Amino acid sequence: MTFLRIFPLLAAVTLAGGCTTLGYYTQAVGGQLEILARTRPIAELLDDAPTADAESPVKAPPLAPEVKARLAAILRVRDFATRALALPDNNSYRVYAELDRAQVAWNVVATPEFSLTPKEWCFPVAGCVPYRGYFSHARAQRFAAALKQDRLDVRVAGVAAYSTLGWFADPVFSSQLRRSDADIAALIFHELAHRKVYLRGDAAFNESFATTVEIEGLRRWLAHGNDAATLDNARRNKARHALFVELLLKYRARLETLYAMPLPAEPMRAAKASEFEALRAEYAVLRQQWGGHDGYDAWFAQDLNNAHLASVGLYQQYVPAFQKMLADLHGDLPAFYRLTRTLSRLPAAERGARLAKLGIK
Repeated sequence: MTFLRIFPLLAAVTLAGGCTTLGYYTQAVGGQLEILARTRPIAELLDDAPTADAESPVKAPPLAPEVKARLAAILRVRDFATRALALPDNNSYRVYAELDRAQVAWNVVATPEFSLTPKEWCFPVAGCVPYRGYFSHARAQRFAAALKQDRLDVRVAGVAAYSTLGWFADPVFSSQLRRSDADIAALIFHELAHRKVYLRGDAAFNESFATTVEIEGLRRWLAHGNDAATLDNARRNKARHALFVELLLKYRARLETLYAMPLPAEPMRAAKASEFEALRAEYAVLRQQWGGHDGYDAWFAQDLNNAHLASVGLYQQYVPAFQKMLADLHGDLPAFYRLTRTLSRLPAAERGARLAKLGIK
């Protein structure tokens, strides 16, 4: 899963220094304003009393009964997040926005042709991040096309959710309702974790921390609901996802070794293509072992390149370390958040060394 960070409206004024920059911030501000206009409190929608007002002029249509049922379940997840996981008690994910598109936004990730280190873009509040986000798929594709002209490997990926890091109440989007209840719960826990601890400019730290909270939060939520079937299914999905990530990390390491070799461009290009073919072949074997489970077929149907592997380690790099921290604290989440915040204040080299040591099995 990849997650966009939108910065405050002030950024459009303070940092717009040229035509390209101004155009980018304009679309970011416009996209956020559109979402704010479409956002309604879920409690109000469940009471059948949505109204348009001066601040939110887009009138929402009546909700279908099945949508209301999903939103009511989401409110229960949201209350659990505060009560049982000590995540922030605010209006985020207690509001809903109906979208007219399949994704809320799209991230553009780019790497050099023979490197897995993603290009970074720096923004206020969020700091430097290894992607650039757009509310328009067409704009994202145009930006990606320009990057490809520089022989960069590029990926455009849909974004299911993002955190405004406290600037606005982040909504549940209609596009998210295609997901399972467990997936939505995990997404909410992940995004709320960013509100708890966020370190500007260290995406691996932020995403690994939020992923750890997501995993633990989902485990507790499913156990709380005593839904044995859903819990078993979530465990199977988690086991498959772990194998999927392990496979990608294996080929990421192989490619890193390849790119460190002193090869001319053409032989390097051929060897790179061979590695991606081997990755696809190994996935086919894994899929058979799963009894034909096709949950990752869409990912492998893409024109794979370095940009698809660049963020694999981002969400997992420090997860073992954070999980060890939480286990050492006997599952005490408030203490875990305090310790994570303390870590975030350390110099980058010291912070990385401590996490690396914790992550050693």
